[in-house]
Amino acid sequence: MMRLLHRIFPHPHLTFLLTIVWVLLANKPSLNSLVFGLILGIIIPFITQPYWPDRPKLRNWPMVVEYMLVVLWDIVIANITVARIILFKRDADRQPNWICVPLELRTPEAITVLAGTITMTPGTVSSDLSAQGHNLLVHCLDAPDPEAVRDQIKHRYERRLKEIFE
Repeated sequence: MMRLLHRIFPHPHLTFLLTIVWVLLANKPSLNSLVFGLILGIIIPFITQPYWPDRPKLRNWPMVVEYMLVVLWDIVIANITVARIILFKRDADRQPNWICVPLELRTPEAITVLAGTITMTPGTVSSDLSAQGHNLLVHCLDAPDPEAVRDQIKHRYERRLKEIFE
């Protein structure tokens, strides 16, 4: 029975996520959008299954929820901060900086989530990853104290991602 379920749902979390995303994209929740989202949620993971030989294991589900809430909160706060910088701070007073964030993360999925999180947060963008994957280069719109930004990234995001993926 479990093998049959695993064959139908090779990546159940992705199936669930694709279904939810489709229903949200439909703008109007209905049975049709739910059914079509579920069909997409079954077909897409099934077709892409050969490309997922070593699926990542999420080790701490409560931390996943906490991480998502922290990221959403940070995105809202960063939007307000960036708006204030753009509207009220003179260009001459702005201090854009490149920050090198040394990584303790080693799994590609965790590093990708960290880089994506930084890029999704207004005012920062992940620009490069070192060849060995030990450093992430981040550009900040306004960072008078680059070390504080680096420490915040490590404390707010990397620490949680380590608990989730490693």
